[in-house]
Amino acid sequence: MTKFQRIQDLRTDSDLSQRQISEILHISQRSYSHYETGSRNIPIEMLIRLADYYDISIDYLVGRTNNKKMAK
Repeated sequence: MTKFQRIQDLRTDSDLSQRQISEILHISQRSYSHYETGSRNIPIEMLIRLADYYDISIDYLVGRTNNKKMAK
């Protein structure tokens, strides 16, 4: 599993290309690709945008839990 495998899995499960999700996040496709491969750390702002977009917890994105939903 790559460092940020979950963001790739979420993207492909949503039938989105890297280009599409990068446009949603307002970043370049190349930057997003680096996040998926783990060659760059994901800034907290991007983690928040991804969590909001997929309606999941940041802890799930970074592998701290297997529960996608945020605790309320």
